[in-house]
Amino acid sequence: MLAIPEGVREVLETLEAAGHEAWCVGGCVRDALLGRVPEDWDVTTSALPEETMAAFGERALPTGVKHGTVTVRTEAGGVEVTTYRVDGEYRDHRRPESVAFTRSLEEDLARRDFTVNAMALNLRGELRDPFGGREDLEAGDLRCVGDPDRRFQEDALRILRGMRFSAVLGLDEEDETGRAMDRNRELLREIAPERIQTELVKLLCGQYAKEALDNHPLAVGVFWPEALPMVCFDQRNIHHCYDVWNHSTVAVANTPPVPELRCAAFLHDIGKPPTFTLDENGVGHFYGHAAVSVELADGMLRRLKFPNGFRERVVRLIEWHDRDIPRTDKGVRRALRLLGEEDLRLLLALKRADNLAQASAYRGRQLEINKGEEILDRLLAEDACFSLRQLAVNGDDLTALGLRGPAVGRTLEALLAKVVDGELPNEREALLKFVTGL
Repeated sequence: MLAIPEGVREVLETLEAAGHEAWCVGGCVRDALLGRVPEDWDVTTSALPEETMAAFGERALPTGVKHGTVTVRTEAGGVEVTTYRVDGEYRDHRRPESVAFTRSLEEDLARRDFTVNAMALNLRGELRDPFGGREDLEAGDLRCVGDPDRRFQEDALRILRGMRFSAVLGLDEEDETGRAMDRNRELLREIAPERIQTELVKLLCGQYAKEALDNHPLAVGVFWPEALPMVCFDQRNIHHCYDVWNHSTVAVANTPPVPELRCAAFLHDIGKPPTFTLDENGVGHFYGHAAVSVELADGMLRRLKFPNGFRERVVRLIEWHDRDIPRTDKGVRRALRLLGEEDLRLLLALKRADNLAQASAYRGRQLEINKGEEILDRLLAEDACFSLRQLAVNGDDLTALGLRGPAVGRTLEALLAKVVDGELPNEREALLKFVTGL
């Protein structure tokens, strides 16, 4: 029997004691069957919202009564309880105009997106699975409940959700489901940017993100049309065995699942198609592509309403991805000063993935990247100075010497540059002596 958390079990027991049906439903059942720890446990019930409220009294909050949802407070946290329902017409390709409550669990499951999300589990371990979700899960298939065109036309975000389930769970889209995702892709224009952003980040961080992206480049192109020129774009260069799109998705597959890093890996060469040139020997070049990638990626991330900090980090990684960082103490210290440890480690990971996505004969840069990371580790172990916070003098010290206003900041930056470049030791006496000698 699958383990149901105590707080959820209490909700199920209370509803059943009040004479109602109650089941765990959806993603939590799917994940539990896969041996994954569910993020959330949702409960569906034959009880009407007012009956659920009556069963739990003050512990029940009417968080979405219009759509049948009541949140029950337990010691382990809130549990969402939703009445069995049948959805009305979808006019905005996102939410039903109305819902009608029903006493039939099967009718409720029939409105859901994919068979693997249309399963229910009760207290006694009974699995209700009218659409073959468990069989699809065991076979590794992703299949819509009923007519896939109808499912995606009801809620176009399900297209990205399907891509996300493929990316995260490794499910292969059943043929008609996959074709319907592409047929209805233009409906993604009706979806709020924030919703697309949320699904896209989860997709990119999936173990099988490359496969999900490769299966549906045209869907991605609906909200990021700048990405479409990468598809099938021959790089015409012996360093590359992939077109620009596949190079980018292979890079994604070779990065740790850090959202900003995965996003940077996907977008780092998006400026290649508009900067492509051929030399007299027919060899392709992409001079200045990093700067164009920065400009394009910044606009694309803004369009999907990514937080500023996220966008700035992605853009910074793209800006630096093609820069050479000398494998010397000075070179790594300079990069540390400009990027900080966290971003420098992400950059090295991006460089590693970028190189692994090149032709096999040109993947030798891995040793150079490893050497850079070894220097980084040693410098940090030695507490090397690369920030003003670590400098052996501060603004008060310079003020005591008579410096005022902007001169204090400029002098601190000049001292830090000298220390980072190894021209001055990070020692208070030596730094103050240098200042007084200016």
